[in-house]
Amino acid sequence: MAPTLVLYVRHGHTPTTGARLPGRAPDLHLSDEGRAQAEAVARHLADRAPGLPGGAIAAVYASPMERAQETAAPIARAVGCRVRTASGLNECDFGAWTGRRLRELRKLKSWTTVQDQPSTFRFPKGESFAGMQDRITGQVDSLVSRHPGQAIVCVSHADPLKAILARDLGTPLDLFQRLEVSPCSVSAVLHGSHRPHILGINATGHLADHP
Repeated sequence: MAPTLVLYVRHGHTPTTGARLPGRAPDLHLSDEGRAQAEAVARHLADRAPGLPGGAIAAVYASPMERAQETAAPIARAVGCRVRTASGLNECDFGAWTGRRLRELRKLKSWTTVQDQPSTFRFPKGESFAGMQDRITGQVDSLVSRHPGQAIVCVSHADPLKAILARDLGTPLDLFQRLEVSPCSVSAVLHGSHRPHILGINATGHLADHP
């Protein structure tokens, strides 16, 4: 099977970025800064498209959350695609932690487990990190098999993207918190028949005017 280039994009900045754990709470939209970031990454990917496998971006997939859909929309317009929703790209289900302030969560004893042993942690009434990783890797593997020899965009969220990148790198899930995935950053992985090849992680140069 011809290799597939997956361009992972985190959604843009929102009013809760860095302050709360929004999870799957509805009606969280991009901020003005996030919309500018989404337009910038759309221009960047459109400029790159002619040099990608197949000479274009074949499809744009996004998490069902509003902030991911709003990030994917200008990308899809710029490359001449429509946004396709992929449920496996969804944010982690943080359960009872949804919407809580990060400064409060950092005071909990379990926060150390989240940072140092995430493979053992399940959010109260929510999803485990291991389950989240299985979910997004299964989704990406399915999309890769659907697009041999092509380039696709997957718009998702910080933790799921760090989890799939850890899998692609061959890094244990307990080390995935060492990865940084910034709003509207691009990470590129070429998925071949033998192993993934990491081409770049957390590229943000296209956001120089949108810090």
